[in-house]
Amino acid sequence: MESFSLILAIVVITALAFDFTNGFHDTANAMATTISTGALRPKVAVAMSAVLNLVGAFLSVEVANTISKGLVDETGIRPEVIFAALVGAILWNLLTWLVGLPSSSSHALMGGLIGATIASAGVGAVHGDVLVTKVLIPAIAAPLVAGIAALLATRLSYSLGKKADGKAAAKGYRAGQIASAGLVSLAHGTNDAQKTMGIITLALVTGGAIAPGSNPPTWVILSAGLAIALGTYLGGWRIIRTMGKGLTDLQPQQGFAAQTSAATVILASSHIGFSLSTTHSVSGAVMGAGLGRKGGVVRWSTATRMFVAWGLTLPAAALVGAVAEWVTGFGSWGTALVAVFLIASSAAIWQRSRREVVDHTNVNDTTEEPAGVVTTAIAAVTPPPTGTATDELTATIPAPASDPAPSQATV
Repeated sequence: MESFSLILAIVVITALAFDFTNGFHDTANAMATTISTGALRPKVAVAMSAVLNLVGAFLSVEVANTISKGLVDETGIRPEVIFAALVGAILWNLLTWLVGLPSSSSHALMGGLIGATIASAGVGAVHGDVLVTKVLIPAIAAPLVAGIAALLATRLSYSLGKKADGKAAAKGYRAGQIASAGLVSLAHGTNDAQKTMGIITLALVTGGAIAPGSNPPTWVILSAGLAIALGTYLGGWRIIRTMGKGLTDLQPQQGFAAQTSAATVILASSHIGFSLSTTHSVSGAVMGAGLGRKGGVVRWSTATRMFVAWGLTLPAAALVGAVAEWVTGFGSWGTALVAVFLIASSAAIWQRSRREVVDHTNVNDTTEEPAGVVTTAIAAVTPPPTGTATDELTATIPAPASDPAPSQATV
């Protein structure tokens, strides 16, 4: 096994802590729609997702190599830079989790790494071509592609299901949702768990523990997979509520279409080494599925807050990473100060979250929103439901007892 210095051990532990936050921050990506439609009970859903995230971590190392070998010049940074990057990523993850916004853990990590690297070695140490082609372009393209695919898949599902037997279709879509949710979880493991593998491998290279250009060691793959699986099992219930109920009201057909579309985009990107955001992909798919149903709407007030968070993720994490790197430059006491700040801030955010607890017992509760002008107009011209198989399907899968009556969306 590699020889470890104290700072390298701190970096590895902090990286696994980030991986843990990545797990509970992104549980919603795989299971929010399955939970919101009642296809799986909340605790069963997160347990299934945790196991598949662990399996997915062993399927590929292409994304890990993008981070460890491609994004920054590994010869120009120190382990303290990696530590500073992780501080920025963890704090952004926790802040967005607190307010229930599904932002990108991946972009938080890369933003922190970019900011800390620039503070340490200058702008030239960041490979701009890799940043643009494998990070920024996928960040824009992924939600659009997933959204359009989900919209078309939703319309196709409703079209094909018009003449289907209601009960049989209900069982079919329930099974399809569970299978597609499992596929998203597997895809999440192949993409997001690898980012922590990549950051740990980069730290091992900068600390002289392994040779430059090395692939992630087996123990790194295993530990990263376990950390993200544990975080996933605990469930990021606040973000699950937003993704499952806050963006739109999904029926099983829409949930199946959204998850299948997102999983396809994520797996394809993982195969070619694109470090895209699974959050962006799934969020885009959920909105596309919401618009794909006749009379369906997206709650644009929630979506707008989410878009703002997406835009702030890279620069906010980069700023915190750069400041943390500047402080660690003062030596051991600077690194200790940053560590204390991270622990204290994380504890404060956790304490604040206890004022309004969201867990598996109330994750499907929603808050009524007043109807906007466009939503009211859509409701006025939408014909009343007829006795089709689609309506029977909706009736065969009741919403959880804790759900309030469906509300109109604010547009």
